[in-house]
Amino acid sequence: MKELLDDLDRWRAAGTRVALARVVDVEGSGPRGPGAAMAVSLEGEVVGSVSGGCVEGAVVTEALSLLHGEREAGIVTFGYSDDEAFAVGLTCGGTIRLFIEEFNW
Repeated sequence: MKELLDDLDRWRAAGTRVALARVVDVEGSGPRGPGAAMAVSLEGEVVGSVSGGCVEGAVVTEALSLLHGEREAGIVTFGYSDDEAFAVGLTCGGTIRLFIEEFNW
């Protein structure tokens, strides 16, 4: 999460809304462990990583949906057996759970 701090400070100073996604659980093989984080600004700027690239695009979509009021904060799950996860490239054989919420300054 430390790698996000400079960008979070910049976005805060600009009054930009931001969604934060954090890995909260990994079952089996996972690309990043619990605590890995990614932030997405309302403008679609992204910093950090929650999966080493394999589901980042889907996480950005979920984060922007949250910021646009199309979904609520909560858990999003990606696993090898999920069609969506396979389509976005989570082929490591595990399951990752992310908590996505709006970052409140």
